[in-house]
Amino acid sequence: MPPLPLVSSLLLLLAILSSPSSAAAAAAKGRDGAASSMPRFREAPQFYNSPSCPPPLPTGPGAACSPNTLVHVAMTLDVAYLRGSMAAILSVLQHTACPQSVFFHFVASSAAGYLDATIADAFPSLAFQIYPFADEQRVAGLISTSIRAALDRPLNYARSYLARLLPECARRVVYLDSDLVLVDDIAGLASTPIPDGLALAAPEYCNANFTSYFTPTFWANPALSVAFEGRRACYFNTGVMVMELGRWRDGGYTEKIEEWMELQKRMRIYELGSLPPFLLVFAGRIAAVEHRWNQHGLGGDNYRGLCRNLHPGPVSLLHWSGKGKPWARLDAGRPCPLDALWAPYDLLLRASFTINDS
Repeated sequence: MPPLPLVSSLLLLLAILSSPSSAAAAAAKGRDGAASSMPRFREAPQFYNSPSCPPPLPTGPGAACSPNTLVHVAMTLDVAYLRGSMAAILSVLQHTACPQSVFFHFVASSAAGYLDATIADAFPSLAFQIYPFADEQRVAGLISTSIRAALDRPLNYARSYLARLLPECARRVVYLDSDLVLVDDIAGLASTPIPDGLALAAPEYCNANFTSYFTPTFWANPALSVAFEGRRACYFNTGVMVMELGRWRDGGYTEKIEEWMELQKRMRIYELGSLPPFLLVFAGRIAAVEHRWNQHGLGGDNYRGLCRNLHPGPVSLLHWSGKGKPWARLDAGRPCPLDALWAPYDLLLRASFTINDS
């Protein structure tokens, strides 16, 4: 019979290895060589469909094309912003009447094993699929440096490639950034009317200074500035969009965005990451969404991340776009007042590492 200390050690090891959070860490280390300091998350509450909803989706990738899928949600996943992604997922499930009828499409560039295990452990009944960002190297070669290093990650551009990555059955997709939470039913956003001929819907902000998103070089060149001729071009935030991917494919919009990125490499026509190419292609050519679906800018500006208040009007979605992220400010003990609205959705078990998001 083994000595008691050895038996105790074996039992302790077995308990550790069988825990959900350790399963995710082991998957990360075994499949992707990730360090054991990866963030760990608790299991989220289970949410169920109301009686008026269709039958729940099965788990696994086959559910993506189920006729019972009411809403397709697309997001990116990476370790740096995973804490925000987990909170966003939880908020979607908590506030929709049919949480078991929502399918999540995640695009990731690395640590796929860890991310898959982490999502599955925190949301055991979630219908989702993770897609590798196949165009990452190509995108990396097209990116020009912007005003903040965090904006230059290739994964920030994955929203432009969803029509290539997702199955054709996912025709209408709600794209969400990782630094937001919903406080309303996502089905209301997903059902936004999008007239024929348009591929995109998002809240527009026509009171913003649209010219500031492009350099004087752009506006001084008639061959470039003519791009907006005949369009009522307004700023819109690309962190919350309803996308018709069939129309996107038909319009070749990924290629059109890439053309502007290639020009940016030759002559600097904008400063702000992945947003300006989107504006060049779509500003003035999108369906309007009520502003309540993107109370954006809560992370402050892209330089200092100062605290901001909500915009006037109703709120269905809170978006911490900008430099300051609620989890970082909460951990640092310097939260903004509105960060308290994000905190209830935080699933982190232990803050085991920090991310330099300068």
